[in-house]
Amino acid sequence: MSKRKSINVVVVTPERKALEVSTHAAVIPAHDGELGILTDRAPAMCELGIGQLRYEREGRTYRMFINGGFAQINENSVTVLTPEALAVEDITPERIAAAADAVADAHGHDEAAIAAREGAQRRLNVLRSLQESR
Repeated sequence: MSKRKSINVVVVTPERKALEVSTHAAVIPAHDGELGILTDRAPAMCELGIGQLRYEREGRTYRMFINGGFAQINENSVTVLTPEALAVEDITPERIAAAADAVADAHGHDEAAIAAREGAQRRLNVLRSLQESR
């Protein structure tokens, strides 16, 4: 009987390696929707949006906040480069409050200000959702 293949998922921020795990499936937050990844997937690169990375181990689903960035998928390996990654356990009420403040502080009506406000709101929504999933 052959051993089931797995994929290696690595999440890197400028400060640290936030995650390195072996799993059979993962979902990453691509800029235009979620991207599911299984073993032996064709190589790809994609821009990431604000969202959650999900993977399963031993019958349990784990989640991590990803604040944009890029992902490379190649040879059963997924590498995520992101400015911010948080495990669900690290999403504290203080982080939620800071995210809410960032939304409240986003002013202006030009295109850049609107995009910044929408990004801050998306970040807040995902953080709240992940906190509630604990």
